[in-house]
Amino acid sequence: MSVRNMTEGRPIGLILGVAFPLMLGNVFQQLYTVVDAQIVGSVVGVSALAAVGAADWFNWLFLGVVQGLAQGFTIPMAQAFGAKDHAKLRRCAGNAIVLSVVTAALITVIALLTLSPVLTLLDTPAEIRPMSTAYLTILFSGLPVVMAYNLAAGVLRALGDGRSPLLAMVIAALINIGLDLLFVAGLGWGVGGAAAATVIAQLCSFVFCLYRLSRIAFVRPAKADLRPEVPVCANLMRLGLPISLQNAIIGVGGMVVQAIVNPFGVTFIAGFTATNKLYGVLEVAAISYGYAVSTYAGQNLGAKKPERIRSGIRASALTGIITAGVITAFMFLFGRSIIGSFISGTPEEVSASLQIGWEFLRLMILWLPVLYLLHIYRSALQGMGNTVMPMASGIAEFVMRTLSALVLPGLIGYSGVFWAEVLAWIGADLILMPSYFVSLGKLFHSQKIQA
Repeated sequence: MSVRNMTEGRPIGLILGVAFPLMLGNVFQQLYTVVDAQIVGSVVGVSALAAVGAADWFNWLFLGVVQGLAQGFTIPMAQAFGAKDHAKLRRCAGNAIVLSVVTAALITVIALLTLSPVLTLLDTPAEIRPMSTAYLTILFSGLPVVMAYNLAAGVLRALGDGRSPLLAMVIAALINIGLDLLFVAGLGWGVGGAAAATVIAQLCSFVFCLYRLSRIAFVRPAKADLRPEVPVCANLMRLGLPISLQNAIIGVGGMVVQAIVNPFGVTFIAGFTATNKLYGVLEVAAISYGYAVSTYAGQNLGAKKPERIRSGIRASALTGIITAGVITAFMFLFGRSIIGSFISGTPEEVSASLQIGWEFLRLMILWLPVLYLLHIYRSALQGMGNTVMPMASGIAEFVMRTLSALVLPGLIGYSGVFWAEVLAWIGADLILMPSYFVSLGKLFHSQKIQA
């Protein structure tokens, strides 16, 4: 296993070298998410798919909180690695482990306590609420596992190792698909079986990442590194909390949209859910570029090389736009057929759900470059240690998504719900792109002063 120094060499080659393994890993992660939905929808039916969809944003809310904390905790590790300060790297890793244990336990308790009231608040249809409750109870119980995996994978990425998280996701995907077939199709456990398969798969991926980390001597924290230090913990929380809050705000906005979608009925929810599952596939490359860019920016910030940050982000933005164009063309050709594979039921139910899903997908793929730029510039800022403006972009997403979902359906019908997603991306970009250029300018100014 090897780590990757991103402070020397051709920027785009280094970024793609980290991004491609992450991309493949995320493809496998999305594969088992899609297979979850396909098995649930085709084996159990439209109601079960709607139950999973009705739970999606509430689940994403807590996943986003956990992932945001883990992502923030690893930013100073990338910076320390870029500065070749291994002692600081171990100290950050040790303190991050302690903080992760405490925060994961707290978040799990909050998630389980709020489950029932929130499903009621979201106006989840009565016929699917028991399934949504069972699904979320199992997923929320596994949040400590999600935190553990994201921290371990994040440390590997901070060191420029994109291959190990890829292998972890391959393992998780294969296990998850196998258990889906066993629990849902074989044993008839329904949506609860799909949730259990996901948690077990995540646990396996964490164990693999932990094994890979154990083989890197300079990152292994000593007993003293596991003793919480107030300045270190405060810095980790300073970086992790804004990302976590940003994700939480986005999640709340999504829940508002879900509350607006739910009264449209089970058929509409099923079509909306089918496309939302594909959303994850559309976003795979963007997320991968984002993680690679964050590591690249963090290491070069630690090495005090702002010119490399500028050239790397510029090349990444162009690559992101080209990638979005390729995905758009593919989805125009095959997207409708893919959505159809999620849905079963009477011909009328299938036709109605498919029409909803395809209309939503067409709109999203036309605006996909905006989403790719969002991930690249948000991650660049986070890697540079600025997590406040990305949080502000999360607020912009929340405002745009919520207002659009509340107002547009009354003006243009149900398609207003679809536009809420695209307008949320645009709102975030209007915050992120100027913030990135201002932050980069400050870095150059600071370097001139020091010189």
